[in-house]
Amino acid sequence: MVRNQKDIRLTKRLLIMANDAVRQKAVKWVLGVPEGSRVTFQPPKRTLPQNDRFWAVLTEISEKALYHGIKLSPADWRLLFLDALNREVRMVPNLDSTGLVSLGRSSSDLDKESFSGLLEIIYAWCASNGVELSQ
Repeated sequence: MVRNQKDIRLTKRLLIMANDAVRQKAVKWVLGVPEGSRVTFQPPKRTLPQNDRFWAVLTEISEKALYHGIKLSPADWRLLFLDALNREVRMVPNLDSTGLVSLGRSSSDLDKESFSGLLEIIYAWCASNGVELSQ
């Protein structure tokens, strides 16, 4: 491997490909990392407007709907809808075996396309369960 610079210090780094200058920085970093380093490319994550809409809708659902007669928090609804998206949600007994703890994954790692799918699941559920959203 030909290097024109010293190895960059290996720490977790993130660049968002917003323009050519950022792309050039990524090339520079890749050329400078030591052999055996790992480089990961990921699709764009959800947008801030998607995130704002998501939590607004979950909050509204938590105010207007019951789930099997139980009032749930926006975070609880998030887990239910993530499960509907076929995301891994695992449950294990809590430490004193009096209930369960979710080991589910975060919605923050969803890319824009998956996140749009999650919002569509939420809207469909609301429509079929009589929850009228103002959002």
